[in-house]
This record gives sequence, structure tokens and C-alpha cells, in this order.
Amino acid sequence: MSVRRIVPNIESEALEESAEFYGLLGLEEVMNHGWIMTLASPSAPTVQVSVMTGDKTAPVTSDMSIEVDDVDAAYAAMCDSGAEIVHPLQDEEWGVRRFFVRDPNGRVVNVLGHR
Repeated sequence: MSVRRIVPNIESEALEESAEFYGLLGLEEVMNHGWIMTLASPSAPTVQVSVMTGDKTAPVTSDMSIEVDDVDAAYAAMCDSGAEIVHPLQDEEWGVRRFFVRDPNGRVVNVLGHR
């Protein structure tokens, strides 16, 4: 299993203002579902930050997202380790398969793969 990208997630009601702020650093909007917006570097598209008002289908907002090439293997590894699964593995309508797990620091990590 390999990691494809890691994205910090910022919980905020100021999506438009955040887009303007991070735009000053050269990031551009690459995804916007109304409740989550992702900004990326045009020259290095995996360099990203997401800003969200809350999570549409999960009970909590994650602190970061880690995209992996095999989310089912990642889920199995986390379950086998005894890690706290905060949100179960499921397919989402926007084309990802994901779960949330709590890291040793108490941070909630959204582990995902694109379908």
C-alpha cells in the first residue's frame, strides 16, 4: 500500500474568504461540493488544502485526509491493529471509498481511495 497525498482539513464557515486567502499563495480551487472545497497548486496538483463547514456523511470533521492506493487494505490494517475506527468504511456519492480513524494524538484521519 502506498500514500498518494496528504491533505490538511480546516473546519471553517469562511470558504470564500479562505479561497481568496490561499489564492494569494497561488492555490486554486479544484473541487467544491458546497460543504468542502479543495485548493491545489497548479504546478504540483497533489499539494492541497481543504476547507469545510463540516462533513456531509460522517459524524465528525476530520483533521486530515490521506489518500492511499488500497483503502480496503488500509482499513484492514487499522482494524487489525485495534485502532479506533471513528467512521466505518463506505463508498461516497462523490466517488471515494473512505473511513475515519483516530491517531495516537487524538486526531481524526480520513483515509480514502478514489473509485
